[in-house]
Amino acid sequence: MSVGTSGAPGARPTGCPPAPRPGEPAGPDTRIDPDDLPDGLVVADEHGRVIRCNAAAERITARRAAEVLGETLEKALPLEDLEGRRWWQLTDPYGGLAIRNRQPERNLLLPGGREVLVSARYVRQRPTGPVSRVVVTLRDTEARRRTERSHAELIATVAHELRSPLTSVKGFTATLLAKWERFTDDQKRLMLETVDADADRVTRLIAELLDISRIDSGRLELRRQPVDIGAAVGRHIQAYVAAGQSADRFLLRLAQPLPDLWADPDKVDQVLSNLIENAVRHGEGTVTIDITPAPSPREGEDTGTSVTVSDEGPGIPEESMNRVFTRFWRGSKRGGTGLGLYIVKGIVEAHGGTITVGRGPRGGAEFRFTLPVSAPAYLA
Repeated sequence: MSVGTSGAPGARPTGCPPAPRPGEPAGPDTRIDPDDLPDGLVVADEHGRVIRCNAAAERITARRAAEVLGETLEKALPLEDLEGRRWWQLTDPYGGLAIRNRQPERNLLLPGGREVLVSARYVRQRPTGPVSRVVVTLRDTEARRRTERSHAELIATVAHELRSPLTSVKGFTATLLAKWERFTDDQKRLMLETVDADADRVTRLIAELLDISRIDSGRLELRRQPVDIGAAVGRHIQAYVAAGQSADRFLLRLAQPLPDLWADPDKVDQVLSNLIENAVRHGEGTVTIDITPAPSPREGEDTGTSVTVSDEGPGIPEESMNRVFTRFWRGSKRGGTGLGLYIVKGIVEAHGGTITVGRGPRGGAEFRFTLPVSAPAYLA
């Protein structure tokens, strides 16, 4: 932020706190210690010798500040670009163009091949004057690498999951077009039903990808309205019974009275669908759904609604509990993208809620999510 100055003699810069009067205590010290910065900081003087090296730079370069202070910048930071060229000889901050005042961030290599993100600022006392300071920032690339690996895994997973249904769709449609007259009506219906199911699978996968993109970018939109959570669970149970599951396999326990819940009904339905499907597919015995009032996870609200889905299967191993809501976690059984619970957590948290996993009273997996009431202000 630029600071303006007044033309009056003795005027202080606009925006600066007033100096304390004699006898008054000084205000709080707002200066930042370079060692508190999350990025590495190395500063060289007008002669190119290091005069400052903060704690983060020590960690990134694996050299103590006491060792590098007084060394030339080139010796203290022997950086090379990805083609093996020495960086400071290439950029020549002290003898290069007089109009240059910075180097944009780029990937460079430290000795041993460790990648770091480096940017530099050339400080001049006057435009086109000699360089009086070179300020270098260093950033570890490990976090960026993890993100890139995660994106690569996501692309590979999506490509794999898309290949199977699209191959099926292509195979059946090509066969029907080439040999339509040779098939009976029942055979045609069976093939078209398979194509329809595979198309639904592709649609679901694309919807998952869109959800992940919105969750990761913080752009997941919620259309809040009153939600009857008991009725929503009941619809899922009825759908499973209609598909052939025994009605005795499900137990819905609904505490009364429940607070009015304002949430996105489609997103809540998506959470319930995923949790109940996991319990049916991977669990055993009775699938129990408990709906109860609970303390709100959101500050300023007293009550919320809690939904617990548990089964009587083998449960989730203790060592896997902390990975359940990460991308690509599939548990002991293969199948699916492993993205469902990651999306569930994102939806619940977008509502201001919380979700946990544990072991149920009968040994199976137990998922519990709590949503704040989130009633509009005019109803409060």
